[in-house]
Amino acid sequence: MRMKDKVALITGAASGMGAATARLFGREGAKAVVVADVLDKEGEAVVADIRKAQGKADFIHLDVTDEAGWKGVIDQTVATHGGLDVLVNNAGISGSAEQDLYDTAAWNRLMGINATGVFLGMKHGIAAMKKGGRRGSVINLSSISGIVGQGFIHVGYNASKGAVRLLTKAGAAQHGRDGIRINSVHPGLMPPMRTSGRTADPETRAKTLKGVPLGRAGEVDEVAYAILFLASDESSYVTGAELVVDGGLTAV
Repeated sequence: MRMKDKVALITGAASGMGAATARLFGREGAKAVVVADVLDKEGEAVVADIRKAQGKADFIHLDVTDEAGWKGVIDQTVATHGGLDVLVNNAGISGSAEQDLYDTAAWNRLMGINATGVFLGMKHGIAAMKKGGRRGSVINLSSISGIVGQGFIHVGYNASKGAVRLLTKAGAAQHGRDGIRINSVHPGLMPPMRTSGRTADPETRAKTLKGVPLGRAGEVDEVAYAILFLASDESSYVTGAELVVDGGLTAV
């Protein structure tokens, strides 16, 4: 039980990697898994799955761009479960749905959800961990798009995921002596997101797949296990790291 006695909050946990991580944390004995998302029905379904497997979970509605919403979610989590040990900043949107790769509205939306949402989570989540005197773990979901550029997605996606990468390192440097570890996870070719456009196109995926040394796309559970490692005490000396889960795509 790698999450025994830990209270975890996961954003964007109603689907995809977030939902897989929430279910995994539940199976690994988390004291509580707080599922946060704007998709209420889907989020409640994930909570029901966790409870059905004898895990403990709650759903809270959260728009990660809303700072007051963040404060409310953190306060409710601490009041209900006694503190916060693990924060997974997973919520994000794809940058491949825009035809205009320099569309300003898309830039603002991508930076707001993918970057500012992570910043707000760290701001309020770390404060709660410090106040409770807990040795916490923050895992921020970036992407291989935060490491290398691509020619077929909105530039704001690369910029937002790059921001998450360095926000993670800055936070790790600043909060290590507080006993709070902060790391980033960088998935590669995965099942398309709900918001995916061009990256969901079979032709685009086939071209990308040619560059993956392992010869296949990844699965959301494979990312969830990487997140679990960073959330657990097994990674007690790991902070400021970027864990790439891409089948070797960025190695060539």
